[in-house]
Amino acid sequence: MRLAGKVAIVTGSGSGFGEGIAKRFAEEGAKLVVNDIDDAGGKRVTGEIEKAQGQGSATYVHADVAKDAEVKAMVEACLARFGRLDIMVNNAGITHRNMPMLEVDEAMVDKILAVNVKAIWLAARHVVPVFRRQGGGVIINTASTAGLRPRPGLTVYNASKGAAITMTKSMAVELAPDGIRVNALCPVAGETPLLPSFMGSDTPELRAKFKATIPLGRLSTPRDIANAALYLASDEAEFLTGVALEVDGGRCV
Repeated sequence: MRLAGKVAIVTGSGSGFGEGIAKRFAEEGAKLVVNDIDDAGGKRVTGEIEKAQGQGSATYVHADVAKDAEVKAMVEACLARFGRLDIMVNNAGITHRNMPMLEVDEAMVDKILAVNVKAIWLAARHVVPVFRRQGGGVIINTASTAGLRPRPGLTVYNASKGAAITMTKSMAVELAPDGIRVNALCPVAGETPLLPSFMGSDTPELRAKFKATIPLGRLSTPRDIANAALYLASDEAEFLTGVALEVDGGRCV
């Protein structure tokens, strides 16, 4: 049990990569705060974790990660329920539909930057003091290959993930003296609810086109990302910080 005795918050874990991460962490012994704004999805995942791992192994907290008061309440709920926090996974993210950059409206630009970038800072505001009191902790940010090898059609989203990667590296250096490790995951497009937006639609032809850009020949899965997150969260990765780990089947080569 690689996370036995650990407590983790995984944002955006009512579906997709976040769901995979939450369930994988629970399998390895962690207690989970499942977070989302989709209550149905979040409660479903929480129930499935408790069914598999036992009553009390997970709790659901509704919170908008782009709102300071709600992030604060989420962290407080975690501490009230489990007494500690060891791992913060900033996974919640949104995108605009694949389109020319000038067609993305201003409200969507603001929302993407708030959820994909500002939310990382808001989480740090409330978890770093906890980690400092406890003598260390782990932060994992879900970025994207889009932040490393951007392509047309997702320019604002690409920019937000590039910012997430840079923030990860800067946080890693700043927080290292406190024993806080900060790393990022950079998944390639995968089987999540955001996939149709990334592709602009969802057809067999578009899927084939996307798969053709990945040397290993398939899209990512929540399990792929969860296994990478598990490693970064575990003590096996105790000397890794500031890493932007490409989980992409060779996409960025």
